[in-house]
Amino acid sequence: MGGRSLPSALVLLILCLTPVSCWYYSFSGATIPSHLNSVAIPLAEDRSISTVSGLDERLTQFLVDRFVGQTRLILETSQSEADAVLNATIQNYQNRPTSVGGDERATRNRVTISVNVRYVDVDRSEDILSRTFSGFEEYDPLDPSLEEEAALAALEKVADDIFTAATSNW
Repeated sequence: MGGRSLPSALVLLILCLTPVSCWYYSFSGATIPSHLNSVAIPLAEDRSISTVSGLDERLTQFLVDRFVGQTRLILETSQSEADAVLNATIQNYQNRPTSVGGDERATRNRVTISVNVRYVDVDRSEDILSRTFSGFEEYDPLDPSLEEEAALAALEKVADDIFTAATSNW
């Protein structure tokens, strides 16, 4: 019986070491169609009325970190040269109390950010993803400096959700 398991193990080893030409998974679990090699991610547009500045730049950087850092896609600065284009627009920013103490003062606030995304396969002229994503984070309103931390944490959750949705539809 020991002689039969050696050939089986050898075949299994050879199959595991054989390269697969159409495999386009990354270590993050993201899948990218094999015909897409580059992505353009223009600066996100911020249409919200927010007290936190720079959300457009931070969202753009979060998206670049995910799409370029966790896939085989190369960042293309020119939208006309890219195989895919990811546009993001911050549509809404809310900062509201979620709990109130005995003195009728807020004891927790929640920052909620909504982002509209359109991810287009330029080569095939079709949308890969087109929808709105929201993320939230709570903070202690007694320390106003924590609002920015909460906003960035909410924005990072949105970027994670966008990346997951865009790379798991295949």
